[in-house]
Amino acid sequence: MLGRRGFLLGAAAASLGPAMNRVAAQAPALSPDRRAIGVIELRQYTLFGGRRDALVALFESAFIEPQEAVGAAILGIFHDLDDPDRLVWLRGFADMAARRRALDTFYSGPVWREHRQAANATMVDSDNVLLLRPSRPAAFASAGREREGMYALRLYDLGHSSGEEFAAWFAASRRPQLEALGADIVATFVSESAPNDFPALPVRSDRVFAWLGRWSDAEAEAAFEARMTSISGWRDRLPATLLPALARKPERIRLQPTSRSALR
Repeated sequence: MLGRRGFLLGAAAASLGPAMNRVAAQAPALSPDRRAIGVIELRQYTLFGGRRDALVALFESAFIEPQEAVGAAILGIFHDLDDPDRLVWLRGFADMAARRRALDTFYSGPVWREHRQAANATMVDSDNVLLLRPSRPAAFASAGREREGMYALRLYDLGHSSGEEFAAWFAASRRPQLEALGADIVATFVSESAPNDFPALPVRSDRVFAWLGRWSDAEAEAAFEARMTSISGWRDRLPATLLPALARKPERIRLQPTSRSALR
């Protein structure tokens, strides 16, 4: 089995056009249905200083269509607003079997072989990955969005709490409160319990619940954060079994979509 660095290293970047033709011949165009996404990778990359724009340019010119062609939906590509050396992106699949097929095909294919060295040269680390699934149906397309916005992802460490129980409590009790305070909640996620069957790309073992929200701009999100943190007593009726999941404040990741992000 290849280690991550051995897996990522390879030939230097080349022209995309011929590679795209070979991808089309290599696998059927699966065009993943965003209404049927069952597995999501949340990928957070730490980059060398000043290299984020280079990786975004390479990603958006070379890696979107080839992954979509083999069944991997590129749901969102984001700048981390609080760290100039971090890139965050979401990749979705119909299920775990579709994920394995898509990754096998893409990472053994011509586009990745031609561009992986250039991509790897921008990265300090690419192993900060969570394997998730939607806790309820989610609309990942940006259709109907009149203007671009910004997003924020909040991650709760579940500890020993049940992901399903936490998701049910969030949907019934916490989500209505957050929406009343101004959150446009795009999707909610829990950790995928199936083992990672593509070990060349590691994933973290943390068990989490996450929700992704959208706002018109960073000021609107900051105003929401201020309103949310001023509310008292919302944990008072929380089941004791869920207390470990709220023992720590959730991680908050503020995200600005790149020019070709599907989530805008």
